[in-house]
Amino acid sequence: MTSDSELPTPPDGLPDKIVSDLQQLTDEELRIVIIHAQELLQSHDEAASPVEPGTGEDIIRVNEHEGYTEVVKTVTCTEECEDCPHGPYLYHVEEEPRPEGGTKTHWKFMGKVTEE
Repeated sequence: MTSDSELPTPPDGLPDKIVSDLQQLTDEELRIVIIHAQELLQSHDEAASPVEPGTGEDIIRVNEHEGYTEVVKTVTCTEECEDCPHGPYLYHVEEEPRPEGGTKTHWKFMGKVTEE
């Protein structure tokens, strides 16, 4: 288990009870919570998040900022390698308006993240 000093800082506005409950979950339980939260957002007619993991990717952390979303994820190769998973890597994700309407998601690779 990670010590409290090593845990990421929760976003502003997230109730302490939810922070505490989430910190007690396993990785698999956290992934299930993410899926459920995305389903709840869609049921509220919210726009779908531009941050969806691809095949072999695990999203570690998502932080919303004005103008972009900060995403930290790991990547697992399609063929087994000794170094998998790779990362974690930091990306800035932006929604780019399209002239014909709608938006396109743009992922900007920022670099490897060193866990402290």
